[in-house]
Amino acid sequence: MGMLKINSDLNSIKEAQKVDVKFVDLMAASDQNADGDFKVDDQCVLRFRGRICIPNDEDLKKLILEESHKSSLSIHPGATKMYHDLKKLFWWSGLK
Repeated sequence: MGMLKINSDLNSIKEAQKVDVKFVDLMAASDQNADGDFKVDDQCVLRFRGRICIPNDEDLKKLILEESHKSSLSIHPGATKMYHDLKKLFWWSGLK
């Protein structure tokens, strides 16, 4: 079974993280706390337990949801399947 792949531009996510005040604070804190859930990866993208953190940007969230819905792996057995696929790669407050 393949893994859901999102074709979103990682640079747009990274740039959106840089202008989100909460994420900037989390990025600064992650540098000081190596044992925390939030970490900045080698591409300077903030992650929560390994998943890409998506800022509170409705257009970006909509793009991710639309791309995952169109994915050949999302054979539409319901919203639960899509949620489980997305939560492997992404994190945002209120994802479900």
